[in-house]
Amino acid sequence: MSKKQIGGLIIAVILFIITGITSLFTNAAVKHTFMSDIDKTVLNTKVQNTPTENYIAVVPITGTIEAQKEESVFEISQGYQHQTILDFVDQLMDDPYNQGILLYLDTPGGAVYESDELYLKLEQYKEITGRKVWSYMSHVAASGGYYISMSSDKIYANRNTITGSIGVIISGVDMSGLYEKLGIRYYSATSGDYKDSSKMNENQLQILQGMVDETYEQFVDVVSKGRNMPEEEVKKLADGRIYTAAQAKEKNLIDEIASYEDVTAQMGQELGATEFFEMEMKQPVISSFFSKIEKIVPKSEAEVLNNIKNEQKNGRLMYYAEQLQ
Repeated sequence: MSKKQIGGLIIAVILFIITGITSLFTNAAVKHTFMSDIDKTVLNTKVQNTPTENYIAVVPITGTIEAQKEESVFEISQGYQHQTILDFVDQLMDDPYNQGILLYLDTPGGAVYESDELYLKLEQYKEITGRKVWSYMSHVAASGGYYISMSSDKIYANRNTITGSIGVIISGVDMSGLYEKLGIRYYSATSGDYKDSSKMNENQLQILQGMVDETYEQFVDVVSKGRNMPEEEVKKLADGRIYTAAQAKEKNLIDEIASYEDVTAQMGQELGATEFFEMEMKQPVISSFFSKIEKIVPKSEAEVLNNIKNEQKNGRLMYYAEQLQ
């Protein structure tokens, strides 16, 4: 083969790759931009391709519990997928083959809003279908993860599980001193004394404390109902500390300590379904590729500061185990 032929072949391969990538992006962009809500409903009548025989659905609650990021050409949400899980539970309510739900928990918790929304969705599933929800706690099922498990009829934990952390936190970072050292000037015009929280004072902290206290009472109430315990007893355990599986069992925070295999065997026998269908998580190759590139690209000082602020959960109310970060 001559040099011209080799050169032409290389050019053809490059053009083919460019054309393929362009087509992929174009089709995704057109689908995202022009597909109507009705079309989306028609194409996604089933969130998951579930079995056509009796089965138990395994719903993974993994990673930080938070709002699901909007899908794009370059990225689809990975880890915890809040809206996908809610949609899946809705699908299960209308599925006669579904016999129950097994929550697989491996999470330090997360946002109050999303934790409570999933808890209420599972309560709705139980009320409408009359079916059971069980929980299996893996490495960690703390704070918001424990909150969600209160929808369960039975709670099992691995003998090495860390759970508990019943409580609420709202946190932030006062970076004014660092900004001053870096020569960054922050300014704001506000409509009231409590609008700007960049320099938190005692009055503002008291306002936040009131929000935390109210949300804490909600957590205590959910645990009281879920574990059939008086609120006074729950509050003795709900000081934010974490518990081992053995400690949680002793304090009636869980039902039993068991392996995942034992739990599925017992649940299948009790509910009359031998098949377990695990909800599929979306983890595309292209998203993983860009994620790996992002990790190796050096960050500017501004990006580092922004990441520090984001790690503090942006002042949101959280059912989150800070000890497990």
